[in-house]
Amino acid sequence: MEEKTEQPLILLNGVLEDAAAADFARAMREDDPVRYARAYAALLETDMQRNFAEYIARAVLYDDNLFARRAFAGKAEGDVREAYLHDLSALQALTERTDDLPPRIAEAVRAGLPRIGRGQAPFGENWASGQTAEMLAQFYRANGYGMFIDHKAFTYEGGKLVPVRNAPDITLDQLKDYEAEKRAVEDNVINFVRGLPYSNMLLYGDKGTGKSSTVHAMLNKYAPAGLRAAELTKDKVGEINEIKGVLAALPFKFLLFIDDLSLEERDEKVTALKAGLEGSMHEKSDNVMIVATSNRRHILKENFSDRENSVHARDTMEEQLSLSDRFGLTVCFSSTGKKEYLSIVRQLAADGKITLPDEELCALAERWALVKGGRSPRRARQFVDYLVACQAKGSEILI
Repeated sequence: MEEKTEQPLILLNGVLEDAAAADFARAMREDDPVRYARAYAALLETDMQRNFAEYIARAVLYDDNLFARRAFAGKAEGDVREAYLHDLSALQALTERTDDLPPRIAEAVRAGLPRIGRGQAPFGENWASGQTAEMLAQFYRANGYGMFIDHKAFTYEGGKLVPVRNAPDITLDQLKDYEAEKRAVEDNVINFVRGLPYSNMLLYGDKGTGKSSTVHAMLNKYAPAGLRAAELTKDKVGEINEIKGVLAALPFKFLLFIDDLSLEERDEKVTALKAGLEGSMHEKSDNVMIVATSNRRHILKENFSDRENSVHARDTMEEQLSLSDRFGLTVCFSSTGKKEYLSIVRQLAADGKITLPDEELCALAERWALVKGGRSPRRARQFVDYLVACQAKGSEILI
C-alpha cells in the first residue's frame, strides 16, 4: 500500500486540537486502532460518527484563525488566502482517509470495530476552490469568527474573554414603558455601531427598573451589526484599562458593561475608572463604550463621617461629580408609581394572554407588590410570569 503523506497545516492547526480530529489524525499516522476507537467515541458524543467530513467542516467554520479574522474585516487576500486553501485541501484529504484505512485499523474494522463514516461536507467536492474560499469569507463577514460567531456576551477572566453560555435573550419590545429612556440609550448605541461620535453611559435609578435589561436588549438587537458585550465585575474595575486594550485589538464594537456599580470614596478602583472614562494616557477607543448601571446617580458612596467637615464634604461632592460626569450620557430610570406599574402589568399580561378581568388583574398586581416589597417593572414581570404559570396549569392564584 502506498504510504499517505500528511500535509502540515499553516492556519488551521486549531482544528486538529479537537479530541476527535486529533485522535483520528494520529490514528491514521500511526496506524493505531486504539486511537481510532477514541476518535469514534468522541464523534459519538455529537452523533457525527457517520459524517466525519461535516464534523471537520464545522470545526473549520468555528476556528479562530488569520483568514477568518481578515475575512471579517474584508481583507482576506493574497498569501493568507492561499495558505488557508492549502489547509482546506489538507483537511479534505484527512477526511478521505475514512475510506482508505491503514492495515491494522482496517483489520480491526473487519473484526468488528465500528467504522467512522466520511459523509458529506458543506464545502462541496473541492474544498480548496476559490468558490469555497469566497463562501467562507462571506460567512465570516456576516457572522464574525471563532467564539464570536455564536456568542454575543463575554466575561473577562484571567486576562482573556470567556463566552457567556446563557446570555439573556430579552428584546426591547418586552421592556414596557420607559420609552424616552430607551430612545436615549438606543440613539447612543446606534452612533457607536455606525462609527459616529458616542458617549460612555451611566444608567441609574431604583433596582428593578430595567437598566441592565435595556443593555441586554440593545446587545441582542445590534449584535448582527457587530456589537458585542464584555462584562467587567465590580471587583475588577481596577483592570479596566487592561481589558480596554484587549478589546481595542478586536474588530468588533464592545459594550464594556459594569453592572450595579458603587464604589467607596477611597477605593483605588475609583482612579482606574476615572482614567478609563477620560483623563489618562489611555485614549478613548473607537470600538469600546463603557456602560455602567447603578442604583444611585453619584456612584461614590459617602460615609456619614464625611459630612462632619464642611471642607471635606465639598471635596467629596466634587469627587462624586468628577466621576459621574465623565459618563457623557446619564439616563435616569425613575421609580415606578402605581399608574406606571399597572400599565406595565397590563401590557405584559396582554403579551402572556392572561384572561383575567382588568379589575381583578390590577387588584392582584397591587397585592403582589405589597407582599413582594414594592412596585417595579421587575415585580410586574415576576407577577405576570406567575399568572402565566397558574393559567397554564389551571391552578389557583395564591397571593
